[in-house]
Amino acid sequence: MSQRYDCVIVGTGPAGIFAAWELCHNSDLKILMLEKGRDIQSRYCHLAKTGQTCRHCQPCAIVSGWGGAGAFSDGKLTLTTAFGGWLDEYIGVAKLRELIDYIDQIYLQFGAPHQVHGLDNERIREFQRQAAAAELQLIPAQVRHLGTDRAYDILARMRHALAERGVEVRTLTAVKHFLVEDNKVTGVELADGQKIFADYVIAVPGREGSEWFAKEAQRLGLRACANPVDIGIRVEVPAAVLSHLTDIVYESKLIYYSPTFDDQVRTFCMNPYGQVVVENNAGLLTVNGHSYANKKTDNTNFALLVSKSFTEPFREPISYGKYIASLANMLGGGVLVQRLGDLLDGRRSTPERIARGLVRPTLPDATPGDLSLVLPYRFLQSLLEMLSAFDRIAPGVYSRHTLLYGVEVKFYSSRVALSNELETAIDGLFAGGDGAGVTRGLAQASAAGVHMARSILHRLGKK
Repeated sequence: MSQRYDCVIVGTGPAGIFAAWELCHNSDLKILMLEKGRDIQSRYCHLAKTGQTCRHCQPCAIVSGWGGAGAFSDGKLTLTTAFGGWLDEYIGVAKLRELIDYIDQIYLQFGAPHQVHGLDNERIREFQRQAAAAELQLIPAQVRHLGTDRAYDILARMRHALAERGVEVRTLTAVKHFLVEDNKVTGVELADGQKIFADYVIAVPGREGSEWFAKEAQRLGLRACANPVDIGIRVEVPAAVLSHLTDIVYESKLIYYSPTFDDQVRTFCMNPYGQVVVENNAGLLTVNGHSYANKKTDNTNFALLVSKSFTEPFREPISYGKYIASLANMLGGGVLVQRLGDLLDGRRSTPERIARGLVRPTLPDATPGDLSLVLPYRFLQSLLEMLSAFDRIAPGVYSRHTLLYGVEVKFYSSRVALSNELETAIDGLFAGGDGAGVTRGLAQASAAGVHMARSILHRLGKK
């Protein structure tokens, strides 16, 4: 295997995949992709496949490997510039719109469904009116739903297409350091000490690699600002409670400001007829949700997250989020689940109380417990106020039978100072995607990959 390349891409999530596709599609560059997880065909989660106990695999097949966390995610392409990251702050809304349209066509080329949700503007305006009356802001978006099962197939086809075009991929290969000389990137050093040299490096480590990237940025003296940390719960209700919304909008993006603390609370990753799943973040178990194209449950789940920005001198939002998640792991050996009624009554849920509820949990591995022993009062109060407001447009959300899983934490790296080409202060070192704190989802991460690749091609005088 060669040790010199034109471009090394660290991370094989959507940002890395689309960067590689754009580079190899428009040039004859020698490209290497490095991934600390397993290849797509070797990614297997015992818990997801069997519903049995998490085996704490390292690295976790859910969050690491070819395709990134997106390989097992719900696979939603939110075809909007209104949310999904901050890429518009670097390249402008018009350019972001163009890139989203571009990557959408590539997903279609590899098998994404043609159906797009969120086109009924009249119904959506009525939902917005109802939401406003409940002090909620509904941000509409057109969504192309890939589905967890179909997303895996699409990413596998992309893997095959890149291999056919000569892109080299090394999995189970962790990067330790970026190599820099005279403020110019020269390559990367692997965890085993091996050095690989390149003229350009694209760092797209995903959320799983966000903490590593933040430490590397600090080591290299790159200026950064801390992103908000998102901490909350995953809510599970009967699908019928939200079907009037999800059948039209699919992804109901709602934003609320809690009366008590004026903190922003938002819905995230809504999964109609989906299931709740566990994610293993380097031994720390958190909760997430999936929905499949060809397999449906009787429930709908969504995340409810409180966004909190910290001020000086605190600079460790990722560590703070992990500490909160560790409390749930300490109390329940993993993810906790609690009925809303039990939480409001000040008592823990038990297996018997969960069994008596009207909502059958889709994550049987969750431990019945008490989320009030885990979440700080400020977060818990804001979450309850949001659920109560949500109930005004979707009666049944605030039912005592509603299931709350905790905790859900979104680890976003500190945002390193980047140019409008997404280049760091180090010449030739580009950074993007969720792991660099620039994006929050498939569409913008994919667009960021294309944008970085085009910046490199332009410097090389390629078309």
